Amino acid sequence: MGYKETYESWLSDPYFDDETKAELRGIAGNEKEIEDRFYMDLEFGTAGLRGVIGAGTNRMNVYTVRRATQGLADYINKVGGADRGVAISYDCRHMSPEFADVAACCLAANGIKAYVFESLRPTPVLSYAVRYLHCIAGINITASHNPAEYNGYKVYWEDGAQITPPHDTGIMDCVKAVAIDKAKTITKQQAMDKGLYQVIGADIDDPYIAELKKLVIHQDAIDKVGKDITIVYTPLHGTGNIPVRRVLKELGFTNVFVVPEQEKPDGDFPTVSYPNPEAKEAFALALALGKEKNADLVLATDPDADRLGVYVKDKQGEYHCLTGNMSGCLIGNYVIGQRKARDGKLPEDGAFIKSIVTTNLADAIAKDYGIQLIEVLTGFKYIGGKILEFEKTGKGTYLFGMEESYGCLTGTYARDKDAVDASMTLCEAAAYYKTIGWTLWDAMVDLYERLGYYQDAVSAITLKGKEGIEKIGSIMTYLRENPLTGIGDYKVVRTRDYLKDTITDAATGKTEPTGLPKSNVLYYELNDDAWICVRPSGTEPKIKFYYGIKGSSFADADQKSAAMAKSLEELADKLTK
Repeated sequence: MGYKETYESWLSDPYFDDETKAELRGIAGNEKEIEDRFYMDLEFGTAGLRGVIGAGTNRMNVYTVRRATQGLADYINKVGGADRGVAISYDCRHMSPEFADVAACCLAANGIKAYVFESLRPTPVLSYAVRYLHCIAGINITASHNPAEYNGYKVYWEDGAQITPPHDTGIMDCVKAVAIDKAKTITKQQAMDKGLYQVIGADIDDPYIAELKKLVIHQDAIDKVGKDITIVYTPLHGTGNIPVRRVLKELGFTNVFVVPEQEKPDGDFPTVSYPNPEAKEAFALALALGKEKNADLVLATDPDADRLGVYVKDKQGEYHCLTGNMSGCLIGNYVIGQRKARDGKLPEDGAFIKSIVTTNLADAIAKDYGIQLIEVLTGFKYIGGKILEFEKTGKGTYLFGMEESYGCLTGTYARDKDAVDASMTLCEAAAYYKTIGWTLWDAMVDLYERLGYYQDAVSAITLKGKEGIEKIGSIMTYLRENPLTGIGDYKVVRTRDYLKDTITDAATGKTEPTGLPKSNVLYYELNDDAWICVRPSGTEPKIKFYYGIKGSSFADADQKSAAMAKSLEELADKLTK
């Protein structure tokens, strides 16, 4: 059936509600819009669903959510996990509570109990809930930091991490086998009457916060100077407000100021064009309040509170923006270094885990502490997978894990990045460093001076729609058929093609396997500890260009980074023509 026929079937089939049909009648005659909404099914990928809210097979709506949940239910029944139930959380976005209930009612129709949070919760709390309740799976309704018109559907497995092989492909196959008008459902009341819909809340929140507090290394420092540290925080209209404020208050940080205009949940994100703590614009109100309160640090969490953005103040009163690479390494260095200081040594099999597009400063930190550095594919689920591997094999001790995309995890209570944890740990670090006369910026500079002035960045090209997907594919094909030998002043030393599972030495031509699962990613190791990486986004219609360089000073790093950015811009222009 073509897209036009599918569009017509949605208009005529009694399965679809009147509101949906009215929306579709409103685009009658707009062939491009009809095609975009119906030319494909919204793909259930390895991270679940993510798309623009609206009617159509290529949109987030109650029908695409129900279909995905039916596929998940079929898989759960297939593997014999129905009796363990599924935890469901959601964030502040439009339709999030409705999608959560649609999923719960579909699960109940398939004989699977749903544990549904009473109100919005951060992503890491869902990860924790899956583990705490011993569920077979979890569903998180969120589009993370995407614009307001988006929503998403993430699936977690029993270990609390997002789905990885073989469960990801198994679930995807089950979803593909479901016709959109054949997914099962019952009413919410029927689900409750059958004992298949249970509301959860404080019974999860309280032990979650308790787990975070166990991770504190220097409560003594907080007790000594916590009241003297001023913190400004914004949840960016999302889920972080209550848990971040709660854990900081319980630890002893009394001077916490929340940006009032951004405190309440709001799926329109009225104060920002893009609710992403990576964007400087998202910090405008928080920085203004920070300067008013003379804050030591300014924090922002994204809508589902798994990513943390940070500004820190130096001794001259200037505020410095920390990238995800910088804040992650600052936290990781603190946690690992202070654990060593407290215990006298680190575990012999201790590991720092990072994604392949994360800064090489992480490698330098691991080397400095004599622990192993483990690389995984992009996506925190792969870090979660390594933690599970450590547990199953008894080989490897998780010390810290991070991604460049503003996410990290200091413990193993959850298996996804946690901005509540990161906020807490960074404030603890601020207290500790204050007791030795340092600011957080001093600690950051010390790290650079000891290990090198690493600077990393990412740029992206948005290519929407069917044509965009095709263009992204052609770019990756072109790069494989025309291997890069260098970029700017740098030469390619080794090329990693994670789709072909090869690492090719530029000098000898010899190849070896990457040792990681196949993925459509090209990574170029350059001389002087520099690198670039090209990959399609797994969650947005973008192709991303990552890069990192190492300088001998701030000025040198700035110069090298600017030159690399220009070279990559020229490459991107060439590839997108």
